Amino acid sequence: MSKKVVVISTSLRRNSNSAELAKKFAEGARDAGNDVEEISLVGKKIAFCTGCLACQKIGHCVINDDAVAIEPVVLNADVVVFATPIYYYEMSGQMKTLIDRLNPMFPKKYRFREVYLLTTAADAGDYTPERATAGLQGWIDCFDGVEMKGTIFAGGVDGAGAIKGSKKLDEAYEMGKSV
Repeated sequence: MSKKVVVISTSLRRNSNSAELAKKFAEGARDAGNDVEEISLVGKKIAFCTGCLACQKIGHCVINDDAVAIEPVVLNADVVVFATPIYYYEMSGQMKTLIDRLNPMFPKKYRFREVYLLTTAADAGDYTPERATAGLQGWIDCFDGVEMKGTIFAGGVDGAGAIKGSKKLDEAYEMGKSV
């Protein structure tokens, strides 16, 4: 059965390494017959959550920016994929800001049950993505029946395009294909 998959690339650098992982995951998911939507945060305006909690009362965020259009896409997906560069051993700030701005989804009926995380970093240590993974897991834990289905970490890549030829791209494709 075909699934609705949303792949969100959170790097603001064009042709980033994490965006390349995201593209490969999306390609694999598409090749498996899924309906895939790719979202890049490049050029998007996403303001910080102010913590007003109006969204919990009125059902939507009072800040009118690009996060408002992303929220229903995530809400109605079966599978949500985040791709992020690791900065200072954590997810990118723009990914965290987007996750915070998805707060209006909390009391709503959401479709997604599977979440994946794709990460890249200059540092190649196995521990490098741990905090980003834990941060996303904290978000996942707020939604009943949702689980982290898989992660990929490509370390040792820094400059744009450094991931070219990496076996991690093949892993991302295969992971996408298995959705």
